[in-house]
Amino acid sequence: MNECYSFRRLLPFIGLASLLTLGAAQAQVLRPPAPDTLPIMQQVALDSVTVAPVAVDTKEWLLLNKDIQTELDGAVHNLYNFKFDKAEKQFRSLRRRYPQHPMAYFLLGLSTWWKIMPSNTHNEQYDKTFYAYLDTAIVKAQRLYDADHQNYEASFFLSAAYGFDARLHAERRDWRKATVSSKRSLTYLQKSREANGLSPEFAFGEGLFNYYAVWIAEEYPFLRPVLLFFPKGDKQKGLAQLQTVARQGFYTGTEARFFQMRIMASEREDKTEEAIQTSRGLVREFPDNACFARSYASHAFTEGDMAECEQTSRDILTKLNKGLPGYEGFSGRVAAHYLGYVMQNRYRDYAKARDYYQRCLVFSESVNQTKGGYYLFSLSNLGRIAAANRDVTEARRYYEQVLAQAERKSERYKEARTYLSKHPAAPPPAPPPARPVTWR
Repeated sequence: MNECYSFRRLLPFIGLASLLTLGAAQAQVLRPPAPDTLPIMQQVALDSVTVAPVAVDTKEWLLLNKDIQTELDGAVHNLYNFKFDKAEKQFRSLRRRYPQHPMAYFLLGLSTWWKIMPSNTHNEQYDKTFYAYLDTAIVKAQRLYDADHQNYEASFFLSAAYGFDARLHAERRDWRKATVSSKRSLTYLQKSREANGLSPEFAFGEGLFNYYAVWIAEEYPFLRPVLLFFPKGDKQKGLAQLQTVARQGFYTGTEARFFQMRIMASEREDKTEEAIQTSRGLVREFPDNACFARSYASHAFTEGDMAECEQTSRDILTKLNKGLPGYEGFSGRVAAHYLGYVMQNRYRDYAKARDYYQRCLVFSESVNQTKGGYYLFSLSNLGRIAAANRDVTEARRYYEQVLAQAERKSERYKEARTYLSKHPAAPPPAPPPARPVTWR
């Protein structure tokens, strides 16, 4: 892995730790509190936080307002269930009532972020809208912070907005903007962490940072000199913080569960059973979220639960055919490949397997994802099926594509090379004999 690619992955985690804290917080907004209503505050042990709740004026903080949380409960669910129109209607209602507050703009930005997510962030059609919402959220939050440096809610939104901004700029390979936004995100994360005891929402960003700061240092040693300028992480503390946020967070709870799932499924943690439990819960709660469904199908496949993998993959293709938001070629190629594998290896229905693998190729080509992965595996399996049917011409066609794409040391490359060497291409047919010329 080259250093630029590694640094691109570092930036989102340094800046993202804070922006994700806002991630979930952006999905709920409906009715403002009564002008003289104070948010209900949880009991906090003063020795566990930097700032005592009574020392901070939280009267105008929307994050802590229970009335707004009650109103936004449906909006948050709609956001993560990919009912974007319904969620954004509530967010715009919040914006009308609180035009000078960053929360509505951040939530609209978060909704836009989840429109980008199903494409593995390749889809650029929402970029301008996403940046516009974040820029506005930053302007609004900065005004609140400039007026009161103890406004930790403003710090929270600044950290989160800069974090998301850094992540997308990194995905778009704009290193300068990604670096600047990451630095700003971390600055405000440090400020907002002083309010961790006021709400679990504030601990989300720090939890991510604590985990990923250690992970980055271990995974990419050449970046350790860069990390000297950042606070040290604590992986176990980070995991514990994410667990707390996942259980108690209103706005950030779903984001925390999503990251728990990804962390547990990673090679570093290798706790697939925990990952599949989390993804199963996310799919049941948000059945129309294409990202959650795709992850659950993948985890079920890894664990060998072919029944769940098959059912989830069929559901993905059904919703894709209906045109549900978020269901596109990226999800289609995953589902089609898994169904091809199930048909080939569980039911021995090679005709259906061939059909699904070919659909995987079409989905992959439609989103320009033809380098390795599901595309390569589908080509290889199509070659096997054709070889089993003794269709040398078709088998050679697929195996030649495998040979062109697979790594030379991989088993798929060796398999393709062996088959092609044993089944050389048929010589072209001899041209017909020339007809004699008759002179008159």
